[in-house]
Amino acid sequence: MSGGEGTSIVVGIDEAGYGPMLGPLVVSATVFRTPRELLETNWWQRLRSAILPRPRARDARLAVCDSKLLSARDDGLHRLEQAALTFLSLPDERGEPRRYGPTLRRLLAQLDPAAVAWLDEYPWYRGADFAIPAAGTADAIRTHCNAVHAGFARSGIRFVGAHVEVLPEGRFNRLLEATRNKSVVLWGQVVRLLLLACPADEPTPVFAYIDKQGGRSRYAAGLMAAFDDAHLEIVEEGPQRSAYRLLRRPAPWMVQFVEEGERHHLPVALASIFSKYVRELFMLAFNEYWSRRAPGVAPTAGYHADAERFLRQIEPHVRLMRLDRSLLIRTR
Repeated sequence: MSGGEGTSIVVGIDEAGYGPMLGPLVVSATVFRTPRELLETNWWQRLRSAILPRPRARDARLAVCDSKLLSARDDGLHRLEQAALTFLSLPDERGEPRRYGPTLRRLLAQLDPAAVAWLDEYPWYRGADFAIPAAGTADAIRTHCNAVHAGFARSGIRFVGAHVEVLPEGRFNRLLEATRNKSVVLWGQVVRLLLLACPADEPTPVFAYIDKQGGRSRYAAGLMAAFDDAHLEIVEEGPQRSAYRLLRRPAPWMVQFVEEGERHHLPVALASIFSKYVRELFMLAFNEYWSRRAPGVAPTAGYHADAERFLRQIEPHVRLMRLDRSLLIRTR
């Protein structure tokens, strides 16, 4: 990322899959560059010609909001995919065209290159690859891309990119065994994505918005451990917002943990969408594998009540395969 006079980097971070028994935990970071005077403005209002803050019937604009509002609909995967792939199609900061990967593995190579290396460790992801878009059409995404690109051009805000970290079931269990704390596992992903989204030599001030998890309000110790080259100032610690100023060279950071951050900050909402979309792609591969192994078993989203039903139904096949259950079932 190159610096810009009077601009700031804005990062949004959110997760999907923190609670389920099955499937990966996915955390995403979205990165924007904006004029500093727009930092405190409502980006949904600024981009209203192309973007909606929630899905609306018979409105052709792109919905960018909490992924739960999109995934709860019958066309949830389609809506998630439209938003994620639209942003991945926007021109880069130099105005050069950008394209999303046309298959699952090529898309992962863009978003989380490390994920491609471990796919074959899991029978349900081994060999998995299918066309992207998985639920919609490229023509619809191009239409949204044109509208969103025009809206951003008018606003002065620029989309820099997205980074994703996928933590699969087995690796999740190994990290949980080592740390004994699920929130510590998630914190590690958040820190890695922050560092990936904002390299240490970034000369532009950084404003990071991270969705709060588990009602926690104190993050100073974790930030001090992660950024031991910076002087940390606590700006605020409360139930709605915890904010910290990191004075580091060459530019300061402001890191905020926000309750329901996807409702207040468009970059967090978009990170929520990327996380949920990538998790849904993994669940497509997971369910397709088990539909072949156990015909007639209904697919699962991986959350507890339905995951228990699913596991009961596939149990004969799990025993027959002599499957390592730590690769299949998350322990917490």
